[in-house]
Amino acid sequence: MSSENSPNGVNKRTSRPAPTWWSWLLKGLMWTVGSVVALVLCGVMGGLMALAIAYPNLPDVSELSNYRPKLPLRVYTSEGTLISEFGEERRNLTPIAKIPKAMKDAVLAVEDARFYEHGGVDYMGVARAALANLGREKSQGASTITMQVARNVYLSSEKTYTRKIYEVLLTFKLEHMLSKDQILEIYMNQIFLGNRAYGFAAAAETYFGKPLKDITIAEAAMLAGIPKFPSTANPIANFDRARERQLYILDRMVENGFITAAQATEAKAQPLRIRPANETTRVHAEYVAEMVRQMMFAQYGEETYSRGLNVYTSINSADQAAAYNALRKGILDYDRRQAYRGPEKFVDLPKNANEIEDMADDVLASHPDMGDLQAVLVTEASPRTVVAIRRNGAKITMTGDSLRAAQTGLSAKAGPAIKIRPGAIIRVSQDSKGKWDIGQVPEVEGALVALDPRNGAVKALIGGFDFDKNKFNHVTQAWRQPGSSFKPFIYSAALEKGFSPTTMINDTPMFFDSSVTGGQPWEPKNYEGGFEGPMTMKRGLARSRNMISIRILQSITPQFGQEWVTRFGFDADKHPAYLTMALGAGSVTPMQMAAAYSVFANGGFRVNPFLVTRITDHTGRVLVESQPAGPVESNRAIDARNAFITGTMLNDVARSGTAAKAQAQLKRPDIYGKTGTTNDSMDAWFAGYQPSMVGIVWMGYDTPRNLGNRETGGGLSLPIWINFMQTALKGVPVSEPSAPEGVTRVGGDWYYEEYARGGGISNLGGAGLAPAPTEAEPSTDAGGGAAPSEERNRILDMFKN
Repeated sequence: MSSENSPNGVNKRTSRPAPTWWSWLLKGLMWTVGSVVALVLCGVMGGLMALAIAYPNLPDVSELSNYRPKLPLRVYTSEGTLISEFGEERRNLTPIAKIPKAMKDAVLAVEDARFYEHGGVDYMGVARAALANLGREKSQGASTITMQVARNVYLSSEKTYTRKIYEVLLTFKLEHMLSKDQILEIYMNQIFLGNRAYGFAAAAETYFGKPLKDITIAEAAMLAGIPKFPSTANPIANFDRARERQLYILDRMVENGFITAAQATEAKAQPLRIRPANETTRVHAEYVAEMVRQMMFAQYGEETYSRGLNVYTSINSADQAAAYNALRKGILDYDRRQAYRGPEKFVDLPKNANEIEDMADDVLASHPDMGDLQAVLVTEASPRTVVAIRRNGAKITMTGDSLRAAQTGLSAKAGPAIKIRPGAIIRVSQDSKGKWDIGQVPEVEGALVALDPRNGAVKALIGGFDFDKNKFNHVTQAWRQPGSSFKPFIYSAALEKGFSPTTMINDTPMFFDSSVTGGQPWEPKNYEGGFEGPMTMKRGLARSRNMISIRILQSITPQFGQEWVTRFGFDADKHPAYLTMALGAGSVTPMQMAAAYSVFANGGFRVNPFLVTRITDHTGRVLVESQPAGPVESNRAIDARNAFITGTMLNDVARSGTAAKAQAQLKRPDIYGKTGTTNDSMDAWFAGYQPSMVGIVWMGYDTPRNLGNRETGGGLSLPIWINFMQTALKGVPVSEPSAPEGVTRVGGDWYYEEYARGGGISNLGGAGLAPAPTEAEPSTDAGGGAAPSEERNRILDMFKN
């Protein structure tokens, strides 16, 4: 045994004391700290590397300093009332300075109360949200307004770590490049708020029907609650859920010191009127809006819908509303005289009555309302009573007179296609007293256009019964025969050939064989039948006698008549030089007729109808402005005295002729016009004016067919015109044009001065025709510069009977 070993065999030289517990703790702590430091360093290095890679690839946010979102095309009346807007997004860009404090406070309270204090990422908010989410409180998010702007403007909605990294980096970049007010302005104009509304200004209009500047604290709190669930928690889609969010936000506004508890209590008690989804406070000018859209698209292309153009039209809101109501009333009045055509559709009702209301919403969704014509689902039907459900679930019961229009559909003998029975979808309308009546969507169409004859400004334009039913614009696109409403232009031509209002013409039968017509023999008739013999030219127009017009055109020649009417803006090729032109057998549009009658109304000048007066960008900067001046001599179409004398004859038509109801009902002497009814009553017209307003009304079927054996322009279109003019001329002083130089009055009638003492054509025909009254002995044949002796003899021979 070695001497170095102890007796018990332990080597004293190599012995160590046993480790204690605190030494193990120290070692563990050192390893932990080292690991954390290493992880932190790795994280920092990784973050720096990610930043170095990602930051250069971040989008350029400098463009947001001049924030330009997609802004819709907006169309306005002359007074600035919104007609319509076109674009995927409803948006009204509002500078931060013009956003009400209540709206900003409500948004900050619910989205980011420390917005003006943090640098883009609210670390306190992150910690608070984490604690709330770990507990049993309502889940909270930690996205700041700046983070939401970064996400909404630049990033997709996918939930990945990569996108979150980009979101944070973009947040810091936005905070560095933009001021807090700029960021908040972008957020409040960019955020989606349901129902195609982007930004709080658009949302205020969409949900409350008012501008943002006028909203209350209660309304602001409800709007501020929409961004979290824009499609399902907006007040139209789900008012109860929107109300719950509103109350929560009002409490948050109190907690953050934006409002007092008393203000919150008052706001919670405020009743809110939510604008229904189908309600419109705009003017019914859908055809006008579409015309403007087409014009703007032709100029600006796809930018039309995102550039924020504001187009101001010449349309007058009151006139447009009057035109809309007058035309619809006239069409519906006519349609009530027609046979009932039956329900629009039939569906099978569920056996469980509680399910019918839900079904009604679904089936009626494909039958949108047409103004006051609403679709309803019939649940009970008998010859004496009809019960139906409206889209909102309300039940209506109709009895007695309310069923009159649909009696054939309620009869026991009614065929299956027209029978009103449970499951039928029918139309109803409500009168001013709240009574519901059964109706139907009219098949007939109509048009009304009114313009200022002094400059051509279109004041009202209705292109059809309902734009959603038929987008074809009958004012500008419907080429129809004008019938007798075209006769004044032939009479105007006759004045230039020596005729006068008192020229005597025979209303006697006429016959043209095939050698004259080049086709089928023609034997024209007067509308009312029969013949009245000799009468003055002005009486011939007032009575709308066809034989008189044909004889006039035959005398002045169809070729001269064709050339003359082009002075009024008509196309020569649409008015062939045949005698049928005297009866309005050519083709015109209501807009052409409005421009043509303006020549008579303004003293002989051509005007070009215009609709757009001003175009601005979203800042209000004027891009285009057009305000046509009044008539100038370079635009003269006919002599002032021709326009004046033709006007006196049109005044007779409205006073004692086929349009006598016009002056009788409007009770003013300055009314002028002409009725028009085409062969087989396929088109019904009234064209008339007061010196400050020309109005044209047309009715007919798109596929021409008989309107009815006794339906005329005087019975269909004239009442619409009168109804419209009662509003359009309210407060307009009486204006009767003074006689221009070159005309004189003899015996109560007006003449060109050179024809007043025996010149011109005093009569057409032979014996028995009374001469025109003059102060000197009248000539019994034609004379004067407009009709040389050879022409006089030819005319006299032509009309001898």
